[in-house]
Amino acid sequence: MHLRHGTFAHLPELDDTEIAAQVRYALLNNWPVSIEYTDDPHPRNNYWEMWGIPLFDLDEPDGVLAEINACRATFPRHYIRVNAYDASYGRQTTALSFLVQRPPHEPGFRLERTESDDRRQHYGFHAYALDEQPGQRYGG
Repeated sequence: MHLRHGTFAHLPELDDTEIAAQVRYALLNNWPVSIEYTDDPHPRNNYWEMWGIPLFDLDEPDGVLAEINACRATFPRHYIRVNAYDASYGRQTTALSFLVQRPPHEPGFRLERTESDDRRQHYGFHAYALDEQPGQRYGG
């Protein structure tokens, strides 16, 4: 199963050259970039751990790529995404968000159905990754 998350979710994985092009686009639009990671990619988990602080005042994507590679080296079995924020509306708005790394093995989700009174059925998701402790969800 492949987690579909972010702007380029249905495209093939981006390589570093394509990531640099997207980061350059964000920087040309004066959007600060941040890097986040998690081992709990549940669709309702929007708040991932931040890698460092947002990267302000950059002109070239090299600094962002260096931080992405440092995050990859530290968390080789986590999801890592890049966010770009647009403050032109007077508030912080996500303008661009995409994954730059997936774990080698994605365990996926299980659909859970429960029945209640009058045969009503309710559905929910359970991530198989949650069966393991944080930090151990993707092996290692």
